[in-house]
Amino acid sequence: MSKYLVTGGAGYVGGVVGAHLVEAGHEVVVLDDLSTGHRLSVPAGAAFVQGRIQDAGEVLDGSFDGVLHFAASSQVGESVADPEKYWRNNVAGSLELLSAMRKADVRRLVFSSTAAVYGEPELSPIEETARTAPTNPYGATKLAVDHMITSEANAHGLAAVSLRYFNVAGAYGVQGERHDPESHLIPLVIQAALGKRPHIAVYGEDYPTPDGTCVRDYIHVADLAEAHLLAVAAARPGEHLICNLGNGSGFSVRQVIDSVRRVTGREITAVTAERRPGDPAVLVASAERARTVLGWQPTRADLDGIVADAWNFALAQEQD
Repeated sequence: MSKYLVTGGAGYVGGVVGAHLVEAGHEVVVLDDLSTGHRLSVPAGAAFVQGRIQDAGEVLDGSFDGVLHFAASSQVGESVADPEKYWRNNVAGSLELLSAMRKADVRRLVFSSTAAVYGEPELSPIEETARTAPTNPYGATKLAVDHMITSEANAHGLAAVSLRYFNVAGAYGVQGERHDPESHLIPLVIQAALGKRPHIAVYGEDYPTPDGTCVRDYIHVADLAEAHLLAVAAARPGEHLICNLGNGSGFSVRQVIDSVRRVTGREITAVTAERRPGDPAVLVASAERARTVLGWQPTRADLDGIVADAWNFALAQEQD
């Protein structure tokens, strides 16, 4: 059994990863200020400390074997409107965390990164060697932290893995998406199925894709969580490994809407809207490095299965 600090462990992905760590027999301490997280998302069996990422030094000591770092501001639109918040939380906060880890001699880190570091890709599927050119402060701050981690590994022997997510979806038991406001497509379409919104907007139908709508790579949150357990075991001193996480194939906006219709059996009105500036036609990951180096193999790639888990979670919230 190992002992891990999970920053942002009351969030969607952090909570599911924490649950997987507990189920694997590890001791887990969650640090989260609950500004966007939820106490319900902290897995049973984990200790909880309410605090900011800047408070990590008050929690970390030599008994910890590593840190899994999810704490971040993560809304693209908000990052454009309030970039200072994102540089302060994501970059300055991560710098404080790295300093606290070095002081406590905790030398293993898995970082929650994002495909937003690539911006509008030149090639698809996207490999880790692709040009990084984020188009918003959110992506820029995540890329800055990746550079920071590389420097820490080179200078101080940190063993680190950054996992760049594409579109995370689905649910894991009692843990699912509780974002407010919600910006992800699958829960938005589910809200339309529940009658919580009159329709779902389809931003552009003239993209160079089979049905004219944007294509994205969806990965089940439980598959994502399993990659983190493999990553923390694979981290090597003095190295910073970067891996994309995705299924390597994409689904269009129309395909997602049709999937929710099939799974729920409900009518969903889709309304065409103008394209959003900066929306690439296709964002699909090459996850070959994660498969080869980490030994990761996603097993929940079926879109209807991902949607069904998200739908069951949404129904359970309606009953609470």
